[in-house]
Amino acid sequence: MSFPSIHHEGLERSRLAVVYALAILIVGFYIYKLFEYQIVQGADFAARADENRRSEISVPTQRGLIMDRNGFVLARNVPAYHVTITPAYLPGDPTAGGDPDALNTALDDRVQEVYRKLSELVGIPVSQGVINEETVKAFSPCQTDLGIAQIVYIADTNAPYQPMRVACNVPAETAMVIRARSADLPGVGIETEPVRDYPTGSLTATVIGFLGPVPAGQQAYYEEKGLVSGRDKVGYAGIEATMQDILAGRNGKRVVEVDGAGKELRNLEPPIEPVPGNTIRLTLDTRLQSVAQEALTGTIDYWNRRLNKIRSSSGVVIAMNPKTGEILALVSYPSYENNRMARFIPEYYYRQLLADPNKPLFNHAISAEYPPGSVFKLPTAVGALNEGVITPEKELNDPGKITIIQKALPNSPGTPFDYVCYDENGHGNVNWLRGVALSCDVYFYKIGGGYAPDGVSGLGIWRLAEYSRALGYGSPTGIELPGEANGLIPDPDWKRRTQGESWTTGDTYIASMGQGYVLSTPLQVLVSAAILANDGKYMQPTLIREILDAEGNVVKPFEPRLKWDITKDPVIRVYDENNLLTGERKTVQPWVVSLAKDAMRLVVTEGTAKNVFADSPVQNSAGKTGTAEYCDNIANQQGLCIRGSWPTHSWYFGYAPYDDPEIAVVAFVYNGGEGASVAAPIVRKVLEGYFELKSIDAGK
Repeated sequence: MSFPSIHHEGLERSRLAVVYALAILIVGFYIYKLFEYQIVQGADFAARADENRRSEISVPTQRGLIMDRNGFVLARNVPAYHVTITPAYLPGDPTAGGDPDALNTALDDRVQEVYRKLSELVGIPVSQGVINEETVKAFSPCQTDLGIAQIVYIADTNAPYQPMRVACNVPAETAMVIRARSADLPGVGIETEPVRDYPTGSLTATVIGFLGPVPAGQQAYYEEKGLVSGRDKVGYAGIEATMQDILAGRNGKRVVEVDGAGKELRNLEPPIEPVPGNTIRLTLDTRLQSVAQEALTGTIDYWNRRLNKIRSSSGVVIAMNPKTGEILALVSYPSYENNRMARFIPEYYYRQLLADPNKPLFNHAISAEYPPGSVFKLPTAVGALNEGVITPEKELNDPGKITIIQKALPNSPGTPFDYVCYDENGHGNVNWLRGVALSCDVYFYKIGGGYAPDGVSGLGIWRLAEYSRALGYGSPTGIELPGEANGLIPDPDWKRRTQGESWTTGDTYIASMGQGYVLSTPLQVLVSAAILANDGKYMQPTLIREILDAEGNVVKPFEPRLKWDITKDPVIRVYDENNLLTGERKTVQPWVVSLAKDAMRLVVTEGTAKNVFADSPVQNSAGKTGTAEYCDNIANQQGLCIRGSWPTHSWYFGYAPYDDPEIAVVAFVYNGGEGASVAAPIVRKVLEGYFELKSIDAGK
């Protein structure tokens, strides 16, 4: 009987068929996957593999220097030393024992010896803290409480052939010792990084600024320029910020092949060398900057001691060559110490600066807006003369007070209001030159707003705005510093739009005096004086004298730039009798500018600044005093905003020689009081310092 064997053979054949089928399916699956991986997705996987073995390394460049006009270095690069450990080059296994929580006992003895020696040199514990998900996530080199063993454990886990910083900004002596003992400290190295150093510190911090890490919000922008976030720094203030692209240079690049542990094997492409940043030579004279700062702070301290209280705690001094626009000195007080931010920005110090009510980080010279007061009388005077509102010879009487009918609408009855002179007894009969020299308030009320009893129609707010803008008010000058303010030249449209109110008669009268809504930066006040001193030519204010390459070759020489000439360029729009624009434009007649210079000379010889400059070695200067009433949030909080006795800022601008000016200077003291008493002596000291330095340079 053979039936059982037949049944057995059939069963075996069916099983074999199943096995063959499974084998075919498995082999087919692998063949399909191999085809997909190697043919269909081969190029993609090859690119990924190539990417994994390629590493792009950014090679840092050197930032350019910043110097003053005489070559004195104001910003330079000095080496900072960081201690590193490369785990792969240690003499044993830095993760011996496999338990990160027991690193202090499980470490290889040879590694432990290296850690002990290094700990004695840099003051970081051999082992401290624990390794867990939280500490690893929060880890940042040189900003951690972990010990050496824990830092190296993290480094070895991530990239054993990459140096990890263990201690940053160690003294140069410590770095030299570590290098000298390299045989005893295998795997330990010194990384040198250039950091910014500012030899003049707070003296020039407002101009130079400081550096900081790449801001998170601008990371893509700077990385597109080749910077590395977390390593490279960018300008946060001053010239460091505005001239970032010129100073920064361009980082180099290396493309290398690495193995799975991150070890470099070879260069895959020719290295691209870094390009150093250009050097910037400023127009500043550091010596004059020091003179200006000492004059400002010395005067403020003198008056605070004399009054036995802190009356003033901030101010500005700016000196400029009116013929070229070169800024020779720019002091904003108080300042800050930018060297404290060279390696990193200390949070406590930064918060301290932000909390200071005097705003040391704020550039008061270009970013602060103040009522200019009587220094603003020059646009009123020039406009009234050029428009024929008044003639130079016509005298107007100043009895010490005039009464004006205050109106918001032409047909309203109005309200009588008294406008008084700073001299309650008045100045008597005053012509144009004497009005400027004595800064006669009533005279300027009359020529600015008009006075029917004397037959004076007044310049009016619309034309006043035109002449003030022609003299540099109401818009940024374009100086190479961040945060420059516009100032404010008001008009009826502005008031209706921003205040929701109609323009009143009184608004025009007080605007003619540089009060009310009128606001200006100290630099704009200086520019207005410089334009008149320079016979009507508005030269672009600048801090940049030259740009040089890394070898010292001039790549961009200094070229003064004329913005406009008020005697030749029609920058003044013409209004008709209904205060409507006619479409025409006009210039300022040269004789008006010449007479303005004569008036400013009289300020020094016979006017409000006579006593200040009477015995000065600089006997050929001209200028204008200013005492500006104000009521800001600080004065309000102190209860000082009492009509008729508001606190006052102190202003003065001057230039010399008055007939061929080389230097123009403005001084401003917040809550300083009378301009002739406080600001004018500061300008005198700066003018004297300038000519003394000029004599020294000439070898006299």
